[in-house]
Amino acid sequence: MKKYVGMVSSDWSQCLSPNGPFDAFIFHYPHIKSDLERIFRCYTANEISLSLAVDQIKGIVPAPLTMDQMDGYLSANFEIYWGVDGLIRWCHDHRIVFMINTTGFMAYFQRIFAKGLLPPITALSAQSMHRFNQSARAPQEMIELTEIEDKATNSAAIAKMYDISPETMVLIGDSGGDGPHFRWGANMGATLVGSMTKPSLCDYCRENGVEIHHHFGHTYAEGEGISIDKERIFDFRNLTTVIDKAIGLNHS
Repeated sequence: MKKYVGMVSSDWSQCLSPNGPFDAFIFHYPHIKSDLERIFRCYTANEISLSLAVDQIKGIVPAPLTMDQMDGYLSANFEIYWGVDGLIRWCHDHRIVFMINTTGFMAYFQRIFAKGLLPPITALSAQSMHRFNQSARAPQEMIELTEIEDKATNSAAIAKMYDISPETMVLIGDSGGDGPHFRWGANMGATLVGSMTKPSLCDYCRENGVEIHHHFGHTYAEGEGISIDKERIFDFRNLTTVIDKAIGLNHS
């Protein structure tokens, strides 16, 4: 029997969590908030590359965060959408790889898992500009992500590692930064789920002939501001029916 029958590869910021990838830096260095938010908007809209964004971040951040600083931020501000932890546990119980595939920093996730703030996951793909020493609770597989296009490359690598067929993969994303991942998934026969979908992802998919199969949560209109209140009402455990159908659990 195969160890895993399918895979979920999901973005994180404003997709599974309202937290942004630079919020820990903003928490400790609030004077750079506007600059970091500008950079985030630019690369998630595919206006600049992730590597250029990282270079710009290095020039703005006064100093890397220490482990104590990251823990302090997480204690004060860590948040996930309702049911995300239940969704991760459900995937584990049904032999489905759960992969967080994000432009966020490895250091952030290393401390999340070290502190037990999320259930264990199989794989993490994240930006390694900022990372700490590994803890015993770290994901089994940790892959460096240096460009947005690496989301697809890293999903493919984990799928190959665990002998997972593309048609039993579910990709979850929210913004244009997930567009190349979705385009790859569409070509491979994966199921695509827009979570709290932003106009930048809809625009990318429309321009590239990619169909988003399911929309979960609030879908944003052009010019509509992000509303955490709108997003908190959705229970991510409801995505299990979409994943079940996509992977064909009843037939595995």
